[in-house]
Amino acid sequence: MSAVTNISGSIRRRLTLQLLGIAAVLAALLFIMVMTFAKQVAEESQDNILTASATSILDSAAIQGGAVTVDIPYSALSMLGNVSDDRVFYRVAADGKFLTGYEGLPLAKPPMKQESHSFITSHYLGESIRMVSATRRLSYASGPVEVTVSVAQTLKRQRETLERISTSAFYLGFGFFVAAAVLGVLTAQSAVKPIQVLADSVSRRGPQDLREVQAPVPAEMAPLVVALNRFMERLKKSLTRSEEFIAEAAHRVRTPLAVLRTQAEIALRRVERPENRASLKEMIRAIDESSRAAGQLLDHAMVSFRTDHLEVTQIDLLELASETLERHRPLAEMQDKTLILEGSTPPLVLGDVILIQNALSNIIDNAIKYAPQGEDIMLSVTTKNQWVVVSVCDQGNGFNEHDINRLTERFSRGSNAENTIGSGLGLTIAEEVVQAHGGYLKLSNRKNVTGACVSFYFPHS
Repeated sequence: MSAVTNISGSIRRRLTLQLLGIAAVLAALLFIMVMTFAKQVAEESQDNILTASATSILDSAAIQGGAVTVDIPYSALSMLGNVSDDRVFYRVAADGKFLTGYEGLPLAKPPMKQESHSFITSHYLGESIRMVSATRRLSYASGPVEVTVSVAQTLKRQRETLERISTSAFYLGFGFFVAAAVLGVLTAQSAVKPIQVLADSVSRRGPQDLREVQAPVPAEMAPLVVALNRFMERLKKSLTRSEEFIAEAAHRVRTPLAVLRTQAEIALRRVERPENRASLKEMIRAIDESSRAAGQLLDHAMVSFRTDHLEVTQIDLLELASETLERHRPLAEMQDKTLILEGSTPPLVLGDVILIQNALSNIIDNAIKYAPQGEDIMLSVTTKNQWVVVSVCDQGNGFNEHDINRLTERFSRGSNAENTIGSGLGLTIAEEVVQAHGGYLKLSNRKNVTGACVSFYFPHS
């Protein structure tokens, strides 16, 4: 059976996508943080070396013969060359006048305080450079002299280092994202697992099991479980009322119709005028049709109700068939028809006694109704492979081959049964009962002789 559900998205999918989004944002933040820190560390490292180089050159500055002289130490520039293969530039000026080095180096902003340093990132000779400028004041007879030393280094090696770090940071961020994604999927599955456990717990119940759900659930699911328990309580009350109504309706409808038929038969015996007797006979026929239709409608309602609430027990179908046959024997004898039961004790079947007996009663009643006066009605119980087969065969006109495939439909009757009282529900009831027990109903005509057979196939336990 398929159920149509109005589905609006998936909690697992929504939660998974949200966790994946969070993981992606965190991975991006991790990448940015690593790159920012790495760039900061690389710049600080380079700035420290540039500062040491500029300071070393400043320390060599002196005034000799009335002029500023700078003896650039080898170590001042070699420390930059040892660190990387980048090009190194320098510039020395006294009171703003160029002394030595690369005159075209860009000028840095003057330091705010004496002996302080200023840093800039610029371009020189088509390359990006990082430059530090340091100032030192020298004493001279005519007044102090400010010596400014600028040392610059290209950023090629720094960029290569940052590229390597960025690659490592990317793999780190990607690995973090993958790990977070896996954990997110597992978290989403764990979050919705209680819902699946609850659904499985309810779906495993039989149709008649309307007990409250007692399984422990998370606090967020408590309102759902409370609502479900209340619904099952209301459903249980409704089903109980329906069963009681069907039983009461069967009694209330059948009894008055039986009394009315009896009174009509009594009146028929007392009336002599032909036209009155014809009217009473039509009344009795109408009462019979109404009684049978009402009875089978109520039987069908009872069957529809109980097929969802089977009271399963082990059944000996030969014994059940014998009991059912005995109930119909007086009616058959009134029409000079003989009921015969054949068969040996079959394997037991699991089923609802009331439903199976009701289905057999409807088929036996049909056989009695359609069989000719004085003919036999055969009921047999046999075993075929995994099936226990109960067959009811009469000696009537049989089924019309053109109608046989639709006779189990509700209110459907064969074309050869127009003059016989019936409602078209007997075979419907029989098929619904046997299908509820995992079997099937087979309609056929007897071979070599006239008559029809209705066979119930029940799987044995």
